[in-house]
Amino acid sequence: MAAFLSNLRNTMIVSFIIALVIIAGYRMHYGSFDAIFWQAVFRWLHVIAGIMWIGLLWYFNFVQTRKMPEIPAELKPAVSKYIAPEALFWFRWSAAFTVLMGLILAWDRGYIVQALTLGATEGFSAPGHSFIGLGMWLGLIMAFNVWFIIWPAQKISLGLVDSDADAKAAAGVRGMVASRINTFLSIPMLVCMTMNQTIFG
Repeated sequence: MAAFLSNLRNTMIVSFIIALVIIAGYRMHYGSFDAIFWQAVFRWLHVIAGIMWIGLLWYFNFVQTRKMPEIPAELKPAVSKYIAPEALFWFRWSAAFTVLMGLILAWDRGYIVQALTLGATEGFSAPGHSFIGLGMWLGLIMAFNVWFIIWPAQKISLGLVDSDADAKAAAGVRGMVASRINTFLSIPMLVCMTMNQTIFG
């Protein structure tokens, strides 16, 4: 068992196989591959990617950024050269996949236009569309920050692209501010995403 669990790839492959068996069980008992079934699948993919995205966002803000000043200078390259680039890979792609699955889910449920307009297209008569739309826009802003502010800044500050010390310092601040904005936005975004399904269905 220890040998199996020590290999992350094999652990995740088996975990996804079990998940697919469970999904097949849902399909067998539900009896259809209709829109409702696919909404359930897209919601699962949206949530699983979102957990990785927000988990890494909170790791960066609650752990790495806070503790880096306390790490001795000779040990910092271990984080900046090995841990941070790997974490940023999963961070940015989980953000993209979360947004993609969320948009597919909204389209499949038939409210993507209503949500993206915050309910304006229906005279704000469906508050569920306004609330989920608010959550979607917060998520879109956060994903924009990931790809167009945080990741370019981190490439500079981590030395993944050539730059001088001043540029690295400025990029580090720029990336930290955008990441902190995302942490700030993540709590209200999650309120919209979690409460909407329960309150409005």
